[in-house]
Amino acid sequence: MKLKYFSHSAFQITANSGKVILIDPFLTGNPTAPVTAESVEADFIILTHAHGDHIGDAFDIAKRCDSLIIAVNELADYAISKGLKAHNMHIGGSYNFEFGKVKFTIAHHGSMTPDGQYAGEPAGVLITVDGKTIYHTGDTGLFYDMKLIGEMNHIDYMLAPIGDNFTMGIDDAVKAVELTNPDVAIPIHYNTFPVIEADPEEFKKKVEALGIKSMVLAYGQEFEL
Repeated sequence: MKLKYFSHSAFQITANSGKVILIDPFLTGNPTAPVTAESVEADFIILTHAHGDHIGDAFDIAKRCDSLIIAVNELADYAISKGLKAHNMHIGGSYNFEFGKVKFTIAHHGSMTPDGQYAGEPAGVLITVDGKTIYHTGDTGLFYDMKLIGEMNHIDYMLAPIGDNFTMGIDDAVKAVELTNPDVAIPIHYNTFPVIEADPEEFKKKVEALGIKSMVLAYGQEFEL
């Protein structure tokens, strides 16, 4: 399996089967995105919530590629209302797709579509593909139940926002990593806009002081899990 970082909170997972899964593909209007929405393919698109910098290009990509959108119930219904395919889920629920398992978790944030529609609860997501589990926390503040998420699931890679203002800042994100105890922590949701400027190397240093490995990914970087 390969994981590719498109900046902000956008990722691409390529399973060993060749299936491609996108997470929160905000590319158009993202000044740090290394690719265009038109150049990206997807079999599945997982959305953590409906804010414009997360729902991003999901619907355009899904329409072009006939992708299946995976989201909490209200956001999935919204996608269906736009003529797209969607699989409805909700927080605490899991489902086995052909590429692997998806489970939504809580996240402390909000969720509304760019055109002002209520889109259900924001979420984090546990994605298990080819024996590896990625915890994409979505946009969230720090919460103590991250400890339970880590205790009940072996987290290989945790993707944690560090940009502050709308989400956790560096120190809260480091505490989140400590609570979850993943094998590797990767900072996300920073430096896209001036209001969320943060130093990922500071996060990495503080995480590694806990004895947990951390990686800072370049925009467009892909690696084998």
